[in-house]
Order: sequence, then C-alpha cells, then structure tokens
Amino acid sequence: MNDALQTMINNMPEKTGKSLEEWKSILKAKAFAKHSEGVNFLKKEHGVTHGFANTIVTLSKEDNNSEDDLVTNQYKGKESLFPIYKKLLPIVKDFGSDVTITPKKTSVSVIRKRQFVLIKPATKTRIDLGLKLPHKPITARLENSGPFGTMCSHRVQITSIDNIDDELITWMKEAYEKAN
Repeated sequence: MNDALQTMINNMPEKTGKSLEEWKSILKAKAFAKHSEGVNFLKKEHGVTHGFANTIVTLSKEDNNSEDDLVTNQYKGKESLFPIYKKLLPIVKDFGSDVTITPKKTSVSVIRKRQFVLIKPATKTRIDLGLKLPHKPITARLENSGPFGTMCSHRVQITSIDNIDDELITWMKEAYEKAN
C-alpha cells in the first residue's frame, strides 16, 4: 500500500467520523451494484468528500474479491468440478516452497518465477488445465493450448478426479521445473 493511501486511511476517522472498517460495514449492508452508486451514497447520505468516498468504495470492493471468493465464484454452477480443483492444489504445492497460487476472476494461476500451470473451470463438466511446456510435442491428451493462447503451450481437459494420474502429474512437475 502506498504512503498516500495509508495516510488517507489513518486520517479517515478524524475527517469522516468513521474508520475504514466502519465504512465497509455500512457499504456491505447496502450492496451497491455500481461503484458510482456507493460513492454518491457516501457523499449525499454521510457528507463524505469525493476523495474519501471513492477510496472507501474501492477498498470495500477489494474485500469482496478475496482469493476464496474468486475461487468460489469460478465454481458456481460447476460444483461437481470443485473436488478436482481441491485435488490439484496440494499436488502443485508439493513441487516446492516457491509455488504461489494466484486466483483470478475465471482461473487460478500456479506460479514459480512465472506461471507454469493454469486451472480453469471451462464448462460445467470440464476443467482445462493449462501447462507451460515449450517445445513439447502435442498428443491426443496433451493438446495445443487452445483458448489459453500464449499463456500456456498445452492444455489437458480434466473431467474427473481419475484424470489426475501419474502422467498428468509428471507434466505439471516438468512445467514447474521449466519455470525456474
């Protein structure tokens, strides 16, 4: 967090009458669809200046997109795929202490120094597992990257936990080793 933002947060109780956490609680109870609606509400109903209102709404939205929330939202309507995701995580984490799991809006990146695996619930019945394996030949199972484009070199379609076998784990480990 930059110094100016931290100063603004520190000054918030004195300048607005409430702490950031108190403002977040107020906004959470209202659940505004648009950023501007939240800003206007704080300005009109609570007399908060535009700068503070904008900051409060922005920081409140960050809370709504925690890593757990991002993953949960990816599997809404695709709940049957969640056990596959839960099985993949400890496998990639065991590759090394330098593995970072980074959930995004529609996928989860698995990163060493760079991304080496991408987990994406593609349909209600399939997870697309992207792998970064440059120069590895395409096979019937180890397909071209498809919708991942240049983010990955290959894709494996996973429709059940049984698809997470020794061959797949070997490919993920190889991608990890190449991402150093």
